[in-house]
Amino acid sequence: MKYVDEFRDADLGQRVAARIAAEANPNRQYAFMEFCGGHTHAISRYGVTDLLPPNVRMIHGPGCPVCVLPIGRVDQVIELALKHGVTVCTYGDTMRVPASNGMSLIKAKAQGADIRMVYSASDALELATKEPEREVVFFAIGFETTTPPTALVVREAAKRRLGNFSVLCCHVLTPPAIAHILDSGESGEGVVLDGFIGPAHVSILIGSRPYEPFAASHSKPVVIAGFEPLDVMQAVLMLVRQVNEKRATVENEFVRAVDRDGNLAAQALVDQVFEKRESFEWRGLGEVPWSALKLRAQYEEFDAEARYFVRYKPVPDHKGCECGPILRGVKRPVDCKLFGTVCTPESPVGSCMVSSEGACAAHYTYGRFRTS
Repeated sequence: MKYVDEFRDADLGQRVAARIAAEANPNRQYAFMEFCGGHTHAISRYGVTDLLPPNVRMIHGPGCPVCVLPIGRVDQVIELALKHGVTVCTYGDTMRVPASNGMSLIKAKAQGADIRMVYSASDALELATKEPEREVVFFAIGFETTTPPTALVVREAAKRRLGNFSVLCCHVLTPPAIAHILDSGESGEGVVLDGFIGPAHVSILIGSRPYEPFAASHSKPVVIAGFEPLDVMQAVLMLVRQVNEKRATVENEFVRAVDRDGNLAAQALVDQVFEKRESFEWRGLGEVPWSALKLRAQYEEFDAEARYFVRYKPVPDHKGCECGPILRGVKRPVDCKLFGTVCTPESPVGSCMVSSEGACAAHYTYGRFRTS
């Protein structure tokens, strides 16, 4: 298969691994964070860490959109469904994200809430169109990748004058979160990193340009990579070379899909419908300035938070769950005492165990018996 099989070639993987081992300085440690959950899944699935020398460490970052959802946002959706009687449409992974008091969207559904899994934002819009007597709220989550479809349905709802459709917007932005992680490491509150593997799908949309300011200001290299194992291996080699050469630039391994400017039409659409929030809470990271989106004033009638007056309340994670430190890269899944016992993909205690892109779920599926 074009652009898939070529990037899973075992012999090529061994050759790239040999180059990494040859070029990595044995007298120093390298710590690279993959920000994208797709990379976390690929690293675990294909055993990439087994091919790296001991002094090159991969650290999982907060790149899973389900994982970074704070409990308070899920509580808002449950409140909308149970107290306001709306029909909530949401992506499948969010159904099992743990909320307050042992609740989740799937448990709220079992209690009688009208919560429906959809495959796209347009599914929610069409439901509202076909059933005008029903109040429909789309639970919009994700990074820059899933934001344009939400913008499209909001604009279309305005065009159709759909008074029964609204969106609970939890779209978040990648570059501010990466900068926040770097700031935390430099202040001594987070992990100290040597560089980043930049996300793939997000970068197709926004391009490589947005990473350039913090790569320069924090002197940390970024290499944008595709999702296949050889993509990740090549990105690690490129990062090792940058560190060895004391460079800190943005490089693009994923040239078959990413350029410097990204998808300008999609960016214009998002900018038309959304604007940045001053602050937004991420699970594990806390409040991150200018790291999320909200609807512009002209589309405020489609903002479910404003329409139903559901206020956000921060909620601490489960006391025994280490999801927060794992998302910051401070701890590993195996450092959590709940991992693989009380907390499993079938019965998650923390959000990192819900999606296949979550660090805990990936490690449980492909390497739960390992200690590294």
